[in-house]
Amino acid sequence: MHPFQRALALLALVGSTLAAAQDYPAAPITMVVPFAAGSGTDAVARIVAKRLGERLKQPVLVDNKAGASAQIGAQYVAKAKPDGYTLFMTTNTSHSANPALFANLKYDPIKDFTPIARVGELPFAVVVGSKLPVNSMKELIDYAKANPGKLSYATPNSTSLAAAETIKRIAGIDMLGIPYKSSPQALTDLMGGQVQMYVADLGSSMSMIKAGSVRALAVTTKGPVKSLPGVAPVADTVKGFDLTSWNGVLGPAGMPRPVVERLDAELRQVLAEKEVQDQLAQLGFEVWPSSGPDDFAKYVADQLAHWTALIKQAGIRQE
Repeated sequence: MHPFQRALALLALVGSTLAAAQDYPAAPITMVVPFAAGSGTDAVARIVAKRLGERLKQPVLVDNKAGASAQIGAQYVAKAKPDGYTLFMTTNTSHSANPALFANLKYDPIKDFTPIARVGELPFAVVVGSKLPVNSMKELIDYAKANPGKLSYATPNSTSLAAAETIKRIAGIDMLGIPYKSSPQALTDLMGGQVQMYVADLGSSMSMIKAGSVRALAVTTKGPVKSLPGVAPVADTVKGFDLTSWNGVLGPAGMPRPVVERLDAELRQVLAEKEVQDQLAQLGFEVWPSSGPDDFAKYVADQLAHWTALIKQAGIRQE
């Protein structure tokens, strides 16, 4: 192709991309969640999606594609058309932990996605069944040491698995991990005594904690969580524990930059609204937006490196 023709083709492509961005969105948007309905991420997604749709004047529909520790949803989005009509509300499970946990992962967390906006942090808590005779992390560790191999914990996602295994390694205790497909299933079995511990997201477990159906011993954040006053961080007892669970919105690789910037700007406006913040706070969620897509992209890469090191230290790997 002649250089002049190539330049004209490039200008035409840029022009069509800008035109598409100006018309965006012209149809409903799907927000894929890689966890089951009733999970913390699902609850956050539904609050954010509703308000985002109102701002964009197009419905934003939540589509739960749960299973395989968020791999099913991630694979689906990675293969979707990068036109801004398929979004991914996900967490560190799919983009920080899975690459180090699974040897045959069928997506690349960096190459296959377009980072759009960080949403915030969904704290996790170490919770136990109400019948287990422990009321603190120290008591749990002492009980586990006195009963080696007799306690089990639920692992419906990579965050729960990595957190529990890290606690086991640092505290030197022996417990058995039981895989689950979803948080609600894990919580049901925790209440029923089929498992004794679960590192659960507050979005799915908060109502049960408040009702006394399960007992929160500690939070995984570096500092206390406002929604769980009096519950200390895991690191106060398990020295060296450092785990942050983030939520963010991504899309397939190759999304037009104007569409990405539009979505980022709208999401930041949504997260700045007091009503939205209040709704998220009821889940224990802490709003923590990024300062743009590039900032979020760097954060995703940094968290991938952090979790890779954490999982390597814990000595856990799935095939």
